[in-house]
Amino acid sequence: MLGLVAVGAGLRFVPGGPFSAADDPNPAAGPTMAPLPLHAANITVDSVKTTGFLSWAVLDRRTNEIFGSSNMDATSSTASLIKAWMAAQYLRTNDAPTQAKLSDLEIMIRDSDNDAADRTYSSIGGTPGITKMVSVCSLTDSQAVQGWWSSTLMSARDVVRLGQCIGDGRAAGPKWTQWLLDTMRKVRGDGDFGIRAAFPAAQRPQIAIKNGWLLSDDDNTWHTNCLAIGDTWVMSVMQRYPPTGVYQDDFQHTADVCQNLTKLLMSAPA
Repeated sequence: MLGLVAVGAGLRFVPGGPFSAADDPNPAAGPTMAPLPLHAANITVDSVKTTGFLSWAVLDRRTNEIFGSSNMDATSSTASLIKAWMAAQYLRTNDAPTQAKLSDLEIMIRDSDNDAADRTYSSIGGTPGITKMVSVCSLTDSQAVQGWWSSTLMSARDVVRLGQCIGDGRAAGPKWTQWLLDTMRKVRGDGDFGIRAAFPAAQRPQIAIKNGWLLSDDDNTWHTNCLAIGDTWVMSVMQRYPPTGVYQDDFQHTADVCQNLTKLLMSAPA
């Protein structure tokens, strides 16, 4: 499932998006939902100038409806994206974490620190702690891989379900949800790229993110992922593509694909 797959990611759209006030037969029944900033569009690998595997999904947080690529149920390894779940699992099951552990979780998310991730993976019980994500967040395609958190398999549609699960409090629990979202908004350095970079600068600080990137020894391809959580939406992009041998160029490629795909969805007709 992790091999390089050339996919022209077409479109599968679940109907039922927001309606305008003019379409509402009974305006007094409730407020009209504001339109999402992201709209369904036919995105292919050529659209974003990439090759290999490309999958994406968007979830409307108000309705739980999902639209995305035709292969949004296909899985790929998460790399560091799964750190968002590991932090949530620890916080939900440890009501009073020490300040030292909170600091460890913070650097795991904010700076994508792998040593902190290894410690957290151990503290949530390893593979069973990641498997718990499937039931807590009602996922359908995901699977923990024994022995290594970064090899967790998820689909783009499960990634947006995870984002919704984090945002609505199921993942980390009511006490720690805001802390986790705020920490994801503080992601910085190499990990600060992709989806939220497509939004106006004033909006970016309110968008929570967790990305992942790994050059896999199994198939010698980059496995990269973007997750972003907005007020009314969640978006994910998953990629696999061959390396060029120049790390900075390869890293910039995943950043560009996530950002450019987001721009295409923002500019698509509602």
